[in-house]
Amino acid sequence: MQIKELGEFRVIGILTEMLASQRSNPGNAQSFSLNLSVDNGDDTAAWSVGSSEFQSEAMPANELFTTDTMVEGVHFTRETTSWQDLGWKSLASNISDVASMGGLPAYALITLGLPHETEIADLENLYQGMIDISNEYGLTIVGGDMVRSPVVFITVALIGVMSGEPMVRTMARPGDLVAVSGYLGNSSGGLKLMLEGESQQSESEIFLVESHRRPRPSVAIGKTLADSAIVAAMDVSDGLGDDLSKLCLASNLSANIFDYKLPIHPLLRSRFPDDCVGLALGGGEDYVLLFTGSPDKVNQVILELPAGAAVVGEILHGEPGCVTVFNAQGEVIPVGKRGWDHFG
Repeated sequence: MQIKELGEFRVIGILTEMLASQRSNPGNAQSFSLNLSVDNGDDTAAWSVGSSEFQSEAMPANELFTTDTMVEGVHFTRETTSWQDLGWKSLASNISDVASMGGLPAYALITLGLPHETEIADLENLYQGMIDISNEYGLTIVGGDMVRSPVVFITVALIGVMSGEPMVRTMARPGDLVAVSGYLGNSSGGLKLMLEGESQQSESEIFLVESHRRPRPSVAIGKTLADSAIVAAMDVSDGLGDDLSKLCLASNLSANIFDYKLPIHPLLRSRFPDDCVGLALGGGEDYVLLFTGSPDKVNQVILELPAGAAVVGEILHGEPGCVTVFNAQGEVIPVGKRGWDHFG
């Protein structure tokens, strides 16, 4: 059955029922006393802001706001992304943005653009992916919008919450170490396999494809960094090289990366021995966290993070936004165009 056979309002009813019936818990918002008073299905969602155990004058609570859009033919194709994985990924990018500030995801609004011949079963699978990641990360979907469109697009507006001050891009300082919270390049390795039509049957292939289809935002790690007084951070969504350049530009500084220090998973290295460094530098959607801090602080917090966390470079004075990559011999590595650019 297709959307055009049911009409907008009956389709919305199906999705609203899915969201209400499959919520597994109240979510992160209630821990911060953002108590939902008007749920999915009204003109807007509403919540009241009360006092919580996390709020104090010394440690104020902050609300975080972010939005992101995925467009068919630009960010995904139906040949490489299932509807359920698309639902997961559409929320993962927003959850990762909140994680990069040290926050927890709370409420989300979903806007869908859909061709009128979209199958109801496909739409249910899309929302199942959203429900899966929402339940895992304590997020509640509280409404949205739906419009007819020649291609599929999904816009997510997400509200996060945190105690303390958010980590930001502008707080890097000369002499800081540059570190990442996990392995780089796995998602782009999985996409490369799918685009090349590989069998995806070996251990490395299954691992890499899953890394692309179901990326996992670093929410707990973001909280660890914020609790450890890290103040400069962002997520790696467009590729390490480009994202570090953005952080440096915001802080009016430059950076060096050492390619031999990049954390590359053994399964990525074994499957793409010649391309793994390029995938680690330029691959997007890993959603690990990139952060900087004094050597003592960074080296200490690295010990608290999972496997793959590593120091990869240094912050220094120089042309704002300039990132230079060196190999083990001290030679500058030409890396060309890196990362994702909508208009590049």
